[in-house]
Amino acid sequence: MLNKTISYGLFVLVISSLLVSCIKKEDYPDIPRIEFKSFSKINNGLGYDDKGLLVISFTDGDGDIGLGSQEIQPPYDTASMYYYNFFITYYEKQQGEYVAVNLPFTNNSRIPPLWEGDGNKPLKGDIQVELYINNFSSPYDTIRFSAFIVDRALHHSDTIMTPDIIIRKP
Repeated sequence: MLNKTISYGLFVLVISSLLVSCIKKEDYPDIPRIEFKSFSKINNGLGYDDKGLLVISFTDGDGDIGLGSQEIQPPYDTASMYYYNFFITYYEKQQGEYVAVNLPFTNNSRIPPLWEGDGNKPLKGDIQVELYINNFSSPYDTIRFSAFIVDRALHHSDTIMTPDIIIRKP
């Protein structure tokens, strides 16, 4: 009887090991990777465009993307470039060439912490950010954005570029 119980226990152990080894564990580099997913304009009901939604997909091997609202000590303080962790540059197509334009406001933002528990686990998902898209002081109606993210270890992701966006001016 004891021999049967040991054999059954070993059988269950072997089957369990096989099942666990079949579960694919996600493995991503610790440096974040991003890809452009979509861009859509938000209808404001006024006949011109002023905001849009940029969606990117991301992966991060150590899952350290995000800053809490209370995290304002160096290097994440307001005097540092790393106060933000989602960096967005606005471009206008002027005489056929794209030119980076410094707007009177920033589209950069802070991605909140995306991990649960103690972190340090691979992350994969989408990030959506609302952007101002209409430079009202400019006559140009074709724009695009570049974007990259930075994780807590200050690893910079690759940079993505949106396709052309045609905006309706007032």
